[in-house]
Amino acid sequence: MRCAERRRFASHRFRELGIAGILLSTFLLSGCRKPAQPLTITFLDAEGQGFPGDHRMIPDVYLQEFTRETGIQVKRIPRPDGSFNQLALWRELLQKGTGTPDVVSIDVIWSGILNQYLMDLKPYFGTELSSQNPVVAASYTVGDKLVAVPHHAYVGVLLYRPDLLRKYGYREPPKTWDELERMATRIQSGERAEGEKDFWGYVWQGGVDEDLTCSSLEWQISDAGGRIIEDDKTISVNNPRVIRAWQRAARWVGSISPPGVVAYGKWDAQNVWGSGKAAFLRGWQSDYSLITRGWPFSESRSHRPSDNVTQFGITSVPGGTARRVSTLGGNGLAVSQSSAHPREALELIRFLLRRDVLLMRANEHSGPPKDVELYELPAILEPYPQQADSRQHWGGLVARPSIVAGPKYEEVSRAYIEAVHSALTGEKVPSVAAADLEQELVEITGFRKGPPKQD
Repeated sequence: MRCAERRRFASHRFRELGIAGILLSTFLLSGCRKPAQPLTITFLDAEGQGFPGDHRMIPDVYLQEFTRETGIQVKRIPRPDGSFNQLALWRELLQKGTGTPDVVSIDVIWSGILNQYLMDLKPYFGTELSSQNPVVAASYTVGDKLVAVPHHAYVGVLLYRPDLLRKYGYREPPKTWDELERMATRIQSGERAEGEKDFWGYVWQGGVDEDLTCSSLEWQISDAGGRIIEDDKTISVNNPRVIRAWQRAARWVGSISPPGVVAYGKWDAQNVWGSGKAAFLRGWQSDYSLITRGWPFSESRSHRPSDNVTQFGITSVPGGTARRVSTLGGNGLAVSQSSAHPREALELIRFLLRRDVLLMRANEHSGPPKDVELYELPAILEPYPQQADSRQHWGGLVARPSIVAGPKYEEVSRAYIEAVHSALTGEKVPSVAAADLEQELVEITGFRKGPPKQD
């Protein structure tokens, strides 16, 4: 072979080897490359992961099922205790813009406060909204914008001991606050005479917290005292009916309710009830929580008044001279305007709503647990449709003035709680507390004074 030919042959072989080397290197590198990470969305959950006895939660098993179905991972962000602490965290995270949570579960009273940070969901969930109770739907609507899709609606209820009612000659739970006071006094006196020295007639949430807003709103509206701030932006809280309602509740402290009730939060009252040391409890309930009692992931026995009591009852909150009403609570599902994954966030919301619908449908032909007596429930509670009749649905529904107060609702609520609490503790006489509150609300909102609206 001539020299020129040998040089061309060698050059050709090097090129072949070079191409082969590149191909081999590419193959080896592709084999070492990490697989694509699954997409993860973050979920800021107002209900929380839950714990034994807490039925107000989205179980991890639901989120795991969503991941299996879609391939989308969900990271739940821990929440603090207390509604004010939770709101502070929600506002802080949503204000950041980039890196904010994708799906946001919000309390029913936060719509006006967090509106600017959340997507309008009306184009995506118009059908779901049309089937909601009007009071519930309005609580998540700011102007024409649907801030969140209603998820779990909770309402105030009265829990009672059927065994004690029968023992003291009562055929049914109280319908009015006066009846409650009489029954609680008699049962408490009788139980103490039999040795239960720390037994109380009625426990409720009287501490400086949003639960006090809910209880007090029920007291005053049931006596036609108005909604604190009316829908037409008039401040109506300073009126004789509100003052009488606060005077009545103050009378309970230390008589049918423990002196420390003015410091009770939800679980403080629940613990007294759960120990079997109370005849009546002001609590919360929803369709969802009624039918998930006893599920393996909820372990919800929190309403049972001690293991020695075989049954407890649920009824509407008592009324006054006007009507019986229950305050609306609960949460809705929203999407952050700064979400990096809005499509996937909407997909999670649809999944959670669909999951609850399936659960409710599976319950259509069942009945309440044997350890629960349901009597004249609030109209919004229909956990067992086949048993619905006029005797089971009684109390109306009232929303706190969170939409009309808008971004100012947190300040309004704090001022209201402090005023009611001062009346309960005797720091101020109720008439002075109401007058001072009226002036403070004028300064906070700029709204005018006016009479309560008559429904």
